[in-house]
Amino acid sequence: MSFDFDATVVGAGAVGLACGRALAKRGLAVLVLEKEGHIGQGVSSRNSEVIHGGLYYPTGTLKARFCVEGRRALYGFLDSRKIDYRKCGKLVVATEEAEVERIEAIFQQATANGVEGLEHLTGAQARALEPGLNAHAAILSPESGLFASHDYMLALVGEIEDAGGSVVVNTPFERAEALPGGGFTITAGGEAGATLTTRLLVTAPGLQAQGVASRIDGFPADKIPKGHFGKGVYFRLTGKAPFGRLIYPPPIPGALGTHYRKDLGGQAVFGPDLAYVETEDYSVDPAKADEFAHYIRRFWPGLPEGALTPDYAGIRPKLHGPGQPQPDFQLRGRDDHGLDGLVALFGIESPGLTSSLAIGEAVADMLDA
Repeated sequence: MSFDFDATVVGAGAVGLACGRALAKRGLAVLVLEKEGHIGQGVSSRNSEVIHGGLYYPTGTLKARFCVEGRRALYGFLDSRKIDYRKCGKLVVATEEAEVERIEAIFQQATANGVEGLEHLTGAQARALEPGLNAHAAILSPESGLFASHDYMLALVGEIEDAGGSVVVNTPFERAEALPGGGFTITAGGEAGATLTTRLLVTAPGLQAQGVASRIDGFPADKIPKGHFGKGVYFRLTGKAPFGRLIYPPPIPGALGTHYRKDLGGQAVFGPDLAYVETEDYSVDPAKADEFAHYIRRFWPGLPEGALTPDYAGIRPKLHGPGQPQPDFQLRGRDDHGLDGLVALFGIESPGLTSSLAIGEAVADMLDA
């Protein structure tokens, strides 16, 4: 049977585009469908743009593996395409004696994960690197950094198109049905709605992962993990950025916690926090500034009064609710759902952006592409 496309990817965020690139690199005719009017309008445009070292994730998990592999591949990709980034390094800071044991556990975890160049720092050594920092002790991760994520996604689109593939916006996925001899029929909406056939199907729609899976005929409902919306807001500093490196306190339950970055434009940004919400609400409550200030002063006592202004919010596609353990990325293939030629991605939150190139290659491998 002939198909309109060898592979179709649902979702043109960083991970969906990386999947499309990996498949296109292997000689497949690829289509990427995106419901929004531009690429990367969901989770991929509302994050910290941090390149994570791979410090926190349990050894042997997909998060640990993909973060380290993806980060190594990402720096090479950014260099070769001349995309702006800064390998500024990260300090994970214990602001008091009681936190030292927690950051030491992070050091041991990161070492087990193969993260390069880690250093223990005394409080004095950390303050020598970043004057004004309150640090009882710290870990330095020199491989951590920041990058221009939208430019990265544009480069992924370019590679897909250079290989003969297409990225189509304003075209929401509506449903898919498995064909008797293999492959799928996909119905897409939008003004240029169409029905097409594809041999392989990848779903990487971020917050809509559960909804998209439910509209694939034959996808078992009990194999669709429950999703949660984890909202995080960011505040921007009025005034000069105080530190050059990323500053992270120990993680909070379910997330990495409110951290500091000096963005590529030279401004200081703090966030995100974590609050579970029911809808895609991207508002930022200015009243949260006091809560942020109290938290930030643990590691930066010199934060001036009234210097924080509301910036933006993001929502992470979590697979755990409040008080539940944080699960791994889920890449669901035939062994999970019983459908040949389909990989469905769930719970691709942090470090999904850093991991995206590695996720793309793993998806292509799962499909024997």
